[in-house]
Amino acid sequence: MAKHDPTHHHPHNHNHKEPPGLGYWWRRATWTTVISIGIAFGLVALLRTIFQLDPLWEPQVYVATAALLGGIGFLIGIGCFDYWGSWIKGERLDEEDHSLHGAKSWRDYFRVNTDHKVIGVQYLATVFFFFMLAGAMAMLVRAELSEPGETIANGETFNGFTSVHAVLMIFTFAVPVFAGLANYILPIMLGAKDMAFPRLNALSFWMLPVGGFLMAISLFFGAFSNGWTAYPPLAIQGETGQTLFQIGVQFAGASSIATALNFLVTIITMRAPGMTAWRMPLLVWANAVTSMLVVFATPFIAGSQFMSLFDNVMGTHFFDFTQGGDVIMYQHVFWFYSHPAVYIMLLPGFGIISEVIATFSKKPIFGYRAIAFSTVAIAVLGFGVWAHHMFVSGMAPWLRVPMMITTIIIAVPTGVKVWSWLATMWNGKIELRTPMLFALGFLFTFVIGGLSGVFLGTLPADQYLSDTYYVVAHIHYVLYGGTVMTVFAGVYYWFPKMTGKMYNEKLGKIHFWSTFVFMNATFFPMHWVGMMGMPRRVSDYDPRFTAINRFETAMSFLLGLATLIFLYNIIKSWKSGPKAPWNPWNSRTLEWQVSSPPSLFNFEQTPQVVGSPYSYGVPGARHAVVYLPEEIGGGELAEKTRMPIVVVANRSLTSAALMDAISQRAEPGFWGFHLVVPADSADAQAAERRLQVALAGLHDAGIHATGEVTGPDPVAAAAAGLEGRDVHEIMIATGTIADSDWQRADVVDKVRKATNIAVTHVMVPSGDDRGVLPAKTVHHIMVVTDRPADSAELMATVTAKADDAPSRFTIVTPLGLPHPRWSDEASELRAGGVRRMRASVDALRAAGVVAQGEVIDGDAGDAVRDLLSLHHPDEIVVVGAGIEALVRSAAGSVPVNSGSLSTGASS
Repeated sequence: MAKHDPTHHHPHNHNHKEPPGLGYWWRRATWTTVISIGIAFGLVALLRTIFQLDPLWEPQVYVATAALLGGIGFLIGIGCFDYWGSWIKGERLDEEDHSLHGAKSWRDYFRVNTDHKVIGVQYLATVFFFFMLAGAMAMLVRAELSEPGETIANGETFNGFTSVHAVLMIFTFAVPVFAGLANYILPIMLGAKDMAFPRLNALSFWMLPVGGFLMAISLFFGAFSNGWTAYPPLAIQGETGQTLFQIGVQFAGASSIATALNFLVTIITMRAPGMTAWRMPLLVWANAVTSMLVVFATPFIAGSQFMSLFDNVMGTHFFDFTQGGDVIMYQHVFWFYSHPAVYIMLLPGFGIISEVIATFSKKPIFGYRAIAFSTVAIAVLGFGVWAHHMFVSGMAPWLRVPMMITTIIIAVPTGVKVWSWLATMWNGKIELRTPMLFALGFLFTFVIGGLSGVFLGTLPADQYLSDTYYVVAHIHYVLYGGTVMTVFAGVYYWFPKMTGKMYNEKLGKIHFWSTFVFMNATFFPMHWVGMMGMPRRVSDYDPRFTAINRFETAMSFLLGLATLIFLYNIIKSWKSGPKAPWNPWNSRTLEWQVSSPPSLFNFEQTPQVVGSPYSYGVPGARHAVVYLPEEIGGGELAEKTRMPIVVVANRSLTSAALMDAISQRAEPGFWGFHLVVPADSADAQAAERRLQVALAGLHDAGIHATGEVTGPDPVAAAAAGLEGRDVHEIMIATGTIADSDWQRADVVDKVRKATNIAVTHVMVPSGDDRGVLPAKTVHHIMVVTDRPADSAELMATVTAKADDAPSRFTIVTPLGLPHPRWSDEASELRAGGVRRMRASVDALRAAGVVAQGEVIDGDAGDAVRDLLSLHHPDEIVVVGAGIEALVRSAAGSVPVNSGSLSTGASS
């Protein structure tokens, strides 16, 4: 997981209390959920008893109340309301306490967190979990449709698979996935340090898994079988699964509304100075308009589902036609949300495509204002086309023609976007990286979905094609080709920024081409079977469609396998991918002007926006100026800016304490380090060995460092390190006062007075021998020897290896103890072996070698077998007579070299 730690002394001196452990929150959430469900059952039973309602046990009433209160109980237990609860109780609150802000380890992603970057990752991980779960439902649907007749399930179960697939894809993936990307990127893109309401942001996220969980488990409680539209009268006759879906929608909808309000306030009030409306990136425009759609439209689906729920569990008759209810009115209310919801699932993706195409075409975006205005136009017109979903529903005939006209008109602003993207690419310096490939794939697939939508919006065609597989093909070209493709483009595009790692480009391209080919192979034939009359939402069909359905099923399974390539690439790259630079794409927007991943509060000072975010190829043009902290002189911060810190150390150079201090100091990304090693002529070679190992470890960790060996005076060495550098700080590493000549000579104070620069003293405790930062370029060599401490052969072999390449060593001495091993003789042998090992390691360290020692009771083979899994060496070197055969037999695949400097044979 990417860390979002406090990376620099923050000017507000925030206090960071240590938060409770992860287990505390989940234990508490479990208990509050169980207690809340118990309260729900008790409350319903009490009220039904008081009001003498018969029967006492009415399952849907109990389930609805338990699902609602159980979800709220979970949110309380996981900590979403702790701050507000403390405020209500009148407790004193520390506004500067950020103990629940930022991530120091993977555990921080599994609790309430107020850092927008952590919340963004939480969103993305959660929605992709539901994406895979919904995909599994789709595989079951396609498996059933591979043959006519009943294949793996009956019609009711098949409809349950279809319904759960659809609601999870829409409510727990397609709508919130853009909230995940925007949560991470949008505040940084705006020049803000967080979202406007961080605690509301956390609550918004945690409502999503509650809603998704209720929808997912509905499959096991009599799954609702009326599709994601939940049309009455079936919806008001549903079982427990229907009730769970209706409650789940409320949690997902509340999450969307809270997130949208947060985005709107953040965009309106927290833009960096100079970021006018016409300097905002198009992703910001897209999210602002989408947020307005969510705020205005989502209450309609909430209302429709509440009324349907009341009909189902409370005996009302909003949509019960047998009691005077209006079934068609449900569709009007539902689609008044659900058609704008299509654009909620598309407009943020359009913003992503604008960013990707401009970046990888290296051209100013064509028609910036036209794209912005068309985004607003789509949102406005989106509220005027809902009834084209109802042409065959029995709606008022006079409404059909106006809805057909508005449906065709809404294609105009979408066409404006497509032409603007094509014009941006025209004569551009196009770079076909994975994000750009997905952007191009989106253009192809979305245009097909848009064109089929024009047919379905035309009254005569829709009356023939409605409720056929032509509609299934259209919606999947729009949502998979339009939403999923843009999500993949966005994840690949911002993956280096979010994780600090680069993804595998080859796997990314394999993922794109397999997705593009199998997606079209799966959904394009559905246009044909739809025109031939195959109805949707049925588990059986005319045998003449068998061959094409077999083909579609095979392609859908291959499409699912293509998604596994994506997951493998992301997980593997996040874990062990190469370190990402700040701006691998040479993009202009603000998020690419800070480190990857960004520090805790994104910016040390508020940036200044000075121009367009898309001025590629314009000499001298720039979008914004990002500043260094005032405490280190201010000034502009750029990726190549490296404020130097001079590090003065000799024998402590590769200590754990110093390496940790340098690593923590380097986190913000704008520090560079110059290592100065004072040494006399006799110690110069040892100092050079230490320096090369330290530099190799730092470089492998992505820390910019240089170094030199100087004369023996540490004060003069520090002064020499300042020459030609605007040094902000000097770090001096020494041992404790008991074993450090520099400490006793008061070197730290002398350097401070001589240079008039702040000096940080790093105290290295005795025995601090961990060595360098874990680094691939620093080889780990295990030396197995039976030679004494003063053996010239041992010293010569190890120092020669150290001079060949930066290395660290584990010296192993097998004692070959006789039995019984708890005898006095054994104890004496062990004590002698430890003394000799200590002498060997001390001698090697004095020679500048990073070394540690192990003394093992058994023979050389036992020693190697015991220590291989503990130390994982890259190479084993044998120094001694008669033990090489034992070592080779135990070494397995690890190369074994002879200690003989003349032969050095390996196997």
